[in-house]
Amino acid sequence: MRVDKLLWFLRLARTRPVAQEMAEEGHMRLNGRRIDRAHQKIAVGDVLTVPIAGGVRVIEVLSLPERRGPYSEASSCYRVLDGRPVHPIAAPESNDA
Repeated sequence: MRVDKLLWFLRLARTRPVAQEMAEEGHMRLNGRRIDRAHQKIAVGDVLTVPIAGGVRVIEVLSLPERRGPYSEASSCYRVLDGRPVHPIAAPESNDA
């Protein structure tokens, strides 16, 4: 499956053109190697590093989705490896001042 289609199916990108742009910007990594094209092939077991608003998400592809379904269906196709919260509001605060 193409990386842009996967991002769209997994709901990591709002639209397919946005997913294509994300892939072509060159900021994503597939198994540690930089991706610079939208037609890069993704397989089960690949580790994808994706820059998203507020940070970076590292995911492992568990299965390839057949369609762009609801969030619950999409999130069952990957596992988050970085273990950090996506939103800075959810992160613990420290006042070391």
